Amino acid sequence: MAVVAEHSLPWFMPSLRPYWFNLGMYGVLVFFLVSGYIIPASLEHRGDVRAFWISRIFRLYPLYLVVIAAVLVVAFWVPVRPQVPRHPSAVAAHLTMLLDVVHIGAVADPMWTLSYEMVFYLLVTALFTGGLHRRSGALAVGFGALAVCAGLALTAPLLPGPWPALAAAAVFVTGMVCLVTGRFRRAAAYALGAMALILLVFGSFVPWFGAAILAVMFAGTAVYRWERGTGGLAPVVVTVALVAVAPVWADQAGWWWVQPDVWITTIVLAGGTFALAMALRGRRVPGVLTWLGLISYSIYLVHHPLLRYLSALVGDLRAVPPTVQATLALGYLVALLTLSWLTHLLVETPTQRLGKRLSRRPRTTAPDTPVPG
Repeated sequence: MAVVAEHSLPWFMPSLRPYWFNLGMYGVLVFFLVSGYIIPASLEHRGDVRAFWISRIFRLYPLYLVVIAAVLVVAFWVPVRPQVPRHPSAVAAHLTMLLDVVHIGAVADPMWTLSYEMVFYLLVTALFTGGLHRRSGALAVGFGALAVCAGLALTAPLLPGPWPALAAAAVFVTGMVCLVTGRFRRAAAYALGAMALILLVFGSFVPWFGAAILAVMFAGTAVYRWERGTGGLAPVVVTVALVAVAPVWADQAGWWWVQPDVWITTIVLAGGTFALAMALRGRRVPGVLTWLGLISYSIYLVHHPLLRYLSALVGDLRAVPPTVQATLALGYLVALLTLSWLTHLLVETPTQRLGKRLSRRPRTTAPDTPVPG
């Protein structure tokens, strides 16, 4: 909902948009901390790479593909974003979700974050397969240091052009087949992890930013290790400091939200929210928050296209009187929550059930047992 507010307030009520921190980045950082905390735990609990990836594919792709299809169908009225190249590389990048790390714009703006989620999944799978998955603190600090160095040394993708998206799609599809079928699974996990790391550093729109996001995610994993008594919090503190200073000397840091005061404030608020939620996780959660969490993926993917369509229908929302702005904002919110609830019920829920059934089918190979880390 913070991301929704970041995207909608400039159109509906620009005077309410805060500039002392970035609402959207705050929401994204909280999400990445949570994802970093729970995803490795999920993989380790399953102990099965095949089941993990079937679950992830059926969790992420169905609604993602539905939104892409809807945007393309409505393109005769509201054209696809100009940031999306009219080239096969755009299809390849959307197929893998590795959009941002192959410098390809998404048909729906928020989809860029899925790039780093996918990179994290690929790296965690490789680490788990090699028995290195418990070194989360060192990985978090390493990616934090990489963010600082990338900011100083890199100013643009070093793998330009459309070919990284095309090559990544070929490796990704082949690797996924291997991970799910069990054939050459270890080699596939390593190849996919290496590809993800190379694209993160050399193919991202903003290399330092991509490395900083991975540092935040592994910091979430390090918190999980600390909670389990297998790691300390010192790496988390060091990582936060590195991520905080990463844009200070970076050449690619001209946006208002990466200025030191705004960036650090956003990081502190995100970390504080995560810590507060951890402290209160034993308490009963209000039902409305549970419901919002349940449909949050739908909200995230649907809200930006819906906002674009509303703007195309009504015109410049900033030019209408405040009462009309408030009415339209309320109508947009009701429409968004209703549509997200429907897409959750009709798309997400049945496909997740199908994924669970498929992941429970008998394995053709033995469970994955990583080398102790």
